Amino acid sequence: MKAQTDHFRVNSNAQDRIKLPGVFWAGLKSIGLTPGAILRRSNLPPTVYSGESLVTTAQSFSIWRAIRALSNDPTMGWKFMSQVETDQYHPTLLAALHARTYRESIERLARYKQLCSAEEFRFTQNGDEVLVEVSWPFAGEEPAPTLLIDAVFALVTELGRRGTKTKLNPKRIELTRPAEPENGFEEYFGCLVKYRATRDALVLRAADLERPFVTHNDELLQMLAPQFEIQLKEGRTKPSILAQVKWVLKRLLSGSRPDLLMVAKELGMSERTLQRRITDEGTSFRQLLNDTRHELVRQYLGDPSVEITEAAFLVGYEDPNSFYRAFRAWEGQTPAEWRAVNQSRQSKRA
Repeated sequence: MKAQTDHFRVNSNAQDRIKLPGVFWAGLKSIGLTPGAILRRSNLPPTVYSGESLVTTAQSFSIWRAIRALSNDPTMGWKFMSQVETDQYHPTLLAALHARTYRESIERLARYKQLCSAEEFRFTQNGDEVLVEVSWPFAGEEPAPTLLIDAVFALVTELGRRGTKTKLNPKRIELTRPAEPENGFEEYFGCLVKYRATRDALVLRAADLERPFVTHNDELLQMLAPQFEIQLKEGRTKPSILAQVKWVLKRLLSGSRPDLLMVAKELGMSERTLQRRITDEGTSFRQLLNDTRHELVRQYLGDPSVEITEAAFLVGYEDPNSFYRAFRAWEGQTPAEWRAVNQSRQSKRA
């Protein structure tokens, strides 16, 4: 971002896996939205809230659309991000907050956010302006939810304000959507908002990017950055085929019965190729499906709010008797007995 018309793009090396942190759900609770209601509206399993399951870009989009539908509030995107306390920041955001300058902050944000998200930042400097654009490479043709775009732009703005300890405002915001008089953009961002634009972009003043951060902490950066770089390097190594299959199964096993063909399509390979690769690893698709169901049902039953019949449905059992037989084979006891023992152990640990 140093030349007259310079482009700086951070490509996402992460796969389509997003983990929603606890602060995300805590923030929603603070504005009166329950995780259960959001997940039901999004048709997603309870393990997403417990942190046991990762979500895809498409599933993340459905969550943000559910937030908009349930809140019916066009300010929710920026308001949500502006209300997150600094001490609740994910470590990747702390690395951005403790950078030397605003420029370094957003570059660190773009680089390290790959570790917990699946978005791609693009920074373009043209004269005294720097455009910040964000895209989701795994979204295909599906447009990003407006609240999510608002939240990302608010995050970049909040970093500048909290890092410099000033009421730093963007130069303008460009949005492809029609105007929404009640979205509170002018009040929060403190700048011109251009609607029906050709792109969604946050436009910053280039001079503002050189502002030093009062929150700079070199000691903390020296501790966090090497760990993140290692994680980024490891993220470029593709997980084993068995891990990939089980990850896809956990996504698909929500009231459905995924087969080999469905998983193969998700992984972008032929059914025959996937079958061969699974066999080469010394196991079978049926065994992987069985193991995945076992792992998931233990997570579901560990949550007292999930009924046993609901847990059975969520791992693909429409017939309760089949589920009970499978569970006895896994654990040697009924689901109710297992849950009682598990809850007793948790109570003793508490």
